[in-house]
Amino acid sequence: MIRFMAEEDREVVIDMMYQFYNSPAVITNGSEEIFNNNFEACISEWSTVRGYVLIDEDECDVVGYAITAKSYSTEFGRECIWIEDLYIQKEYRGRGLGTEFIQYLRSLYSSYVLRLEAEVYNSRALETYKKNGFMELPYAEMIALPKR
Repeated sequence: MIRFMAEEDREVVIDMMYQFYNSPAVITNGSEEIFNNNFEACISEWSTVRGYVLIDEDECDVVGYAITAKSYSTEFGRECIWIEDLYIQKEYRGRGLGTEFIQYLRSLYSSYVLRLEAEVYNSRALETYKKNGFMELPYAEMIALPKR
């Protein structure tokens, strides 16, 4: 089952954020401030960011989370949904939850382009994405952080 994040998910989701951002799937380690900001954005009325939790229906436990962000692509001439985070606890991987989430997004945003980033050595995730219609793009992503 998939539902939008709610305040009662804070502790379990932020714990999963720590796990995700300290795994080989992500280059940066994040911080408590970043995780709290991300969670707040996910449960707020902010129209561009959405947070989701993935729930094991048998045990009714939150076993994963995802964050998406709306944007627009001039390259494709339409709105996009960026899958910013998609994390599933280790013991629940390989059960089709990633595919279920992608299908869920496609049902919510059928006219949108879906985009995401993945580490090139995260072969399990790459296979899931390719199986669900994603293709690799030959881009070098760049970033400029705000000055502090």
